[in-house]
Amino acid sequence: MTVGVVGGGAAGMMAAIAAAENGHTVKLIEQNEKLGKKLFLTGKGRCNLTNACPVEELFDNIVTNPKFMYSCLYDLDNTATVELFKEYGLAVKTERGNRVFPVSDHSSDVIKVLKNRLDSLGVDIMLNTRFSELLIDDGGIKECVAGVILKRGKETEVIYADAVILATGGMSYRSTGSDGAVLKYLPGLGISVKEPQPSLVPFACNDRMITDMQGLSLKNVGLTVMRKETVLYSGFGEMLFTHFGLSGPLVLSASAYTKEE
Repeated sequence: MTVGVVGGGAAGMMAAIAAAENGHTVKLIEQNEKLGKKLFLTGKGRCNLTNACPVEELFDNIVTNPKFMYSCLYDLDNTATVELFKEYGLAVKTERGNRVFPVSDHSSDVIKVLKNRLDSLGVDIMLNTRFSELLIDDGGIKECVAGVILKRGKETEVIYADAVILATGGMSYRSTGSDGAVLKYLPGLGISVKEPQPSLVPFACNDRMITDMQGLSLKNVGLTVMRKETVLYSGFGEMLFTHFGLSGPLVLSASAYTKEE
C-alpha cells in the first residue's frame, strides 16, 4: 500500500514514520527546502519536546475540548514520547517546570533523528514540492482519493497513492509554510473548517510605554488578562517586552484564552 503524506513538519514526519513502520511505501511531500522548518524555531531554537508531568496534568493545560485528546495522549503519552526519541538516538534532559529538551539545546537534533528514522525506513522525501490538489477517482461506486497532484516549480506531477494524510498544519507562521492554504481547500471536499483563531502568539500593543521597554525580560511575574470585568487568564512566569508589544512563555500561554468571540 502506498501512502502519501503532505507536510514535512512534526506531524507529517511522525505520520510517515508510523506508516512506514507498518510496512507501507511512503512518500513525504514538503513544500520547503528542508523538513521541520517550524519545528526548528520552537522553544527558542531548543525544541521543548514535551513535559514530564503526570499525563493527567497535560489535559488540565489543554484550553479547548481536552477530551478530544484522550485517545491520542493515552496511546502515546509524554513518557512514551521521551522513550521513543531516546530510541531514535536523541539524548534528552528535564529542566525547571518539567520541560523536556534535547541535551544539545538544538532543535536541529530533533529534526535530525526524525530524518534519520525516515531514511532508515526508506521513506521517499520530496522537498520543494507543493501540494496542489487531491486526485479523486470518481469512476467507481463512490468517489475516493487516488493520490495527489503536486507542483514542482512550473511542472505538475501526479503521485498515485492508496491513502493520503494531510499534515500541513494551520496558518500560524506563513514564512515556514503554515499559511492555511490547504484549510481553504478542504471545504470543497465537504470537510468543514472552523475559522482559525490566533493562539500561542505574542500580544501587539499600541502603548508606547510598553514598546519603549523592548528587550526587558522579566522572570517570576504575574500576568492577568481581562475583558471588561471578566478574568480571561491569570498566570505566573516569564515575560518579555518587544518592539511591538509583549511576548515570552507567560504571554504565549495567555493568548490561548483570548480568542475573539
